[in-house]
Amino acid sequence: MSTTVEWIAQELNCLVKGNQILEIHGAESVLKAGPHDITFVGDELNLKRLKSSKAGAVLLEKRLEESFEKAFEESPFTSIAVVDAQAAFIKIIQKLRPSRTLPEMGISPQAQISDDVELGENCHIYPQVIIRPGVRIGNNCRIYPGAYIGEDCIIGDDVTIHANAVFYADVKLGNRVIIHAAAVLGCDGFGYRFEAGRFIKIPHLGSVRIEDDVEIGAGTTIDRGMIGPTVVGEGSKIDNQVMIAHNCEIGKHNAFASQVGFAGSITTGDYVRCAGQVGVADHVHIGDQATLGARAGVHRDIPAGEVHIGTPAAPEKEQRKIVMSLRKVPEMRKQIRELENQIKTMSQQLENLSKLEANQ
Repeated sequence: MSTTVEWIAQELNCLVKGNQILEIHGAESVLKAGPHDITFVGDELNLKRLKSSKAGAVLLEKRLEESFEKAFEESPFTSIAVVDAQAAFIKIIQKLRPSRTLPEMGISPQAQISDDVELGENCHIYPQVIIRPGVRIGNNCRIYPGAYIGEDCIIGDDVTIHANAVFYADVKLGNRVIIHAAAVLGCDGFGYRFEAGRFIKIPHLGSVRIEDDVEIGAGTTIDRGMIGPTVVGEGSKIDNQVMIAHNCEIGKHNAFASQVGFAGSITTGDYVRCAGQVGVADHVHIGDQATLGARAGVHRDIPAGEVHIGTPAAPEKEQRKIVMSLRKVPEMRKQIRELENQIKTMSQQLENLSKLEANQ
């Protein structure tokens, strides 16, 4: 889609400085933008990068206007001052690059839907979808090709399930949930007893419950509880390839980056954040608004509001001191060797002195 700076300013209800009729063909980051692209600047770093940019227009955060004018006495850019540059950019990019979805088609004759399935209004079920008996689906749902919905699953309103997602039996989804491609919900947990020299499988008879406004990334797996549900709380966002084991209870508005792994029966408070590749041992509790840095290895409870990093995970300030100390170890080893040599020399000198005194 092509448009003009004037149209963008009208959409944002803001004023333009520069060429209002400049044609805009796309939206890009500061360093990748060309003469007919719009970009955004919401911090000092991108303001500095703007000096190397070829962008035609920029969405500029109002708090940076003075710095912008000092940096560019004669600005080569057409600018639009906004309160929140990133939010404005997101709004405009959605206009310039509308999301691509399959055309609405109602219920495909190539979908396999059991006779007793309850379907809400305005649902679109695409080819090769399989929906098993006892399933209930709300209004305005889209289930894309190849998805499998097992027995007695319940799906709320305005839910999107992308291609090849798999729901085992008894999975429950709230409203406005998004499940991305190849996610698996409700498989058995990794539970075994070791008896008489072999592993004996423990039955997992619980379920999975996903609350309203949750988004689950591609290839993520969420196991069913052994008894009772595994829960993902309202508003939580889970990245691709995350593993959540049986009987975990995730609080509201959590955010987990890719390759986070939760062992069984972990509980989290609200607004918890986990960076990539965090690993958490079973039965740990992570408090409200706690943050775990990338690759943190967590083996004990994390208090509310704290930031922990490293393996084993420790409070950020403490862990940084440990890391800085470790960097000094080679020099400390060298110093210790030198001290040992000095002590050895001094000991030999004292021994020789003692022998001299004894002979006198």
